[in-house]
Amino acid sequence: MGWLLVIFSLIVLWIASLCKALLAPSKDSFLDDRHIFIKRNVLLVIAHPDDESMFFSPTINYLIAQRHNLHILCLSVGNADGMGNLRKNELYQACAVLKVQLEKVRTLDHQELQDGFGKVWNHSLVAKIIEEEISGAGIDLIITFDHYGVSGHCNHRDVHYGVCKYFHDTSRRDIEAWELVSTNLFRKYIGPIDIWLSNFHAKRNPGRLTHCIVNEHPKKSFHAMAQHSSQWVWFRKLFVSLSSYTYVNTLRKINK
Repeated sequence: MGWLLVIFSLIVLWIASLCKALLAPSKDSFLDDRHIFIKRNVLLVIAHPDDESMFFSPTINYLIAQRHNLHILCLSVGNADGMGNLRKNELYQACAVLKVQLEKVRTLDHQELQDGFGKVWNHSLVAKIIEEEISGAGIDLIITFDHYGVSGHCNHRDVHYGVCKYFHDTSRRDIEAWELVSTNLFRKYIGPIDIWLSNFHAKRNPGRLTHCIVNEHPKKSFHAMAQHSSQWVWFRKLFVSLSSYTYVNTLRKINK
């Protein structure tokens, strides 16, 4: 009887949290100075096709809704299983669902940046590619993984360290950098319930250094992830349903 009460309580909390996201989302001030709208040129740097839908969709939906100029740089085609060309096309289909302009999506298939566990990427090479992208697109803000990379995947972590390497080597200080905060295992799989915890943690960090972005369109995130048909197997469907990253992103400013 006690377990039934716990399960029932979790279901009620899940539904209440989802309703909060859909009907009464918290308004975050990320890139909003409350006085004047400034259109930012944002570069989202990811490692593989499907990272954008699986981890960053709340941020993408927010940026598009706020009319910021979003570019996506994917540093590999995800060719670990020999499906690189297919996965590249799936990325463009997902970006179309997320309303990202396709001409602003760039996918690389560099010999030294191949998808796979144990395939360590050269941070200097990643930094050089990011520098080229910044110069070519007039980027003034970067978003990427944090040092753990949500799942601990080495490619995710190398993207983070490549961004840090860029800022270590450059003299430019006019570009902002933000990282997606990795959560513990419990928070990672409590779905929309983590909205409450993410809001709490963001408010504990004053000075506009941490922002909690709630996904007002989780259905769009599911639809985007479904475009990655080669990856849309049962356990990833379960992941997207349970993952807090479908419903909320916490972004933290990177100290440069």
